[in-house]
Amino acid sequence: MKRIAAFVLCVLCAALSARADERDANAISQNIQTRHQLNGLIVDPVFASPTSEEIVGYSRAGDAAIWTGHYLAAESFRYQATRSPEALANIKRSLAGIRLLLDVTGNDLLARFAMPASWKYASSVTEEERRHCVYSRTLNGETWLWFGNTSRDQYSGVFFGLGTAYDFVDDPQVRTEVRALVTRLLDYLIDNNWSVRMPNGDISTTFAGRPEQRLNFLAIGRHANDKFASSYNLARIFASATVGSAIVVEVLEEHDSYFKFNLATINFFHLIRTEGNKTYRGRYLNAYQILRRTTDDHGNAHFNMIDRVLRGADARRDAETKTILNDWLKRPRRDGWRDHRGDARFPACGEDRACNPIPVTERIDTDFLWQRSPFLLWGGGYGKTENAGIDYLLPYWMARAFGVAVD
Repeated sequence: MKRIAAFVLCVLCAALSARADERDANAISQNIQTRHQLNGLIVDPVFASPTSEEIVGYSRAGDAAIWTGHYLAAESFRYQATRSPEALANIKRSLAGIRLLLDVTGNDLLARFAMPASWKYASSVTEEERRHCVYSRTLNGETWLWFGNTSRDQYSGVFFGLGTAYDFVDDPQVRTEVRALVTRLLDYLIDNNWSVRMPNGDISTTFAGRPEQRLNFLAIGRHANDKFASSYNLARIFASATVGSAIVVEVLEEHDSYFKFNLATINFFHLIRTEGNKTYRGRYLNAYQILRRTTDDHGNAHFNMIDRVLRGADARRDAETKTILNDWLKRPRRDGWRDHRGDARFPACGEDRACNPIPVTERIDTDFLWQRSPFLLWGGGYGKTENAGIDYLLPYWMARAFGVAVD
């Protein structure tokens, strides 16, 4: 009886510990539902003051597609780890948001963001994002506004989320929806020779020089829809040997345009993970390792977790991930200004560049921490725009799903 009682007590203690471990992550996700998700799309609220709880506007809508994709991935890993019905509901809302980004353009072009013209913040959001060009379309009798000038990073984020949802969420409705969205996205890109064309005829971006991104999208497509198997198999014959061509150039500069490393990392995630052929997987891994050798000492929990999935356990790296995630929770959630210039703790090797990565607790406040250079000495805003927290949720739930202890 004593052994049974002790066993029951251990089980209860473990359950309580698990609930405590998830408290911060679940609170962040609930806050996203309350404050950051409009029609399934991720945007960031702006408050009246740094200490106010009154929302007076929204910001960063031009990047709604990429962060909706990252949030979809985070909730998919959460579902894999917990089978949470809340996670499943959040996944379905995010998929509906991505579907809206295709429906609103009328031809399966991916919009950056879409909103009802009647939304109370539509004019201020439009003013902030006017450089992306604003278009309108009527859906179900309502006028919608959408932002164009769609970039490769928006597509990469959406494919990252869709590929994750397809593989880690075993809900039939989710898999059917992902299959349909991936098919629409890929059909558009293939039909337009891997270029993204706006309604006025302008090409906003092209994937012509990014073989690793084209191959990744096709690999996700092949996984979700057999229709794309032959296209992927043919493409990898001709393009797999060049997947590292752009990466070799990008790693020459490890500070400027740091978001490029996030795009490269998420594109390698599904490409390597789903490739069963030893030759092609080896080529992809060789290119990825060029990238990883540049970022492996940057204190980046997101990159660490993708590396865990692609290359297996590593005690030092996985312990570092736990520490980084704990440090992330000590950071402010709003975009206050930070300036470390002249700080003896962070010697400078440039006007806005520290010589070494700055600790996570001291890095500038931004939208998604892992796409910002860890060497930045100054930056931020007025302390009124709130970060969604996807930069915590994504590596946290990946860690839970792949057995990295984070409690």
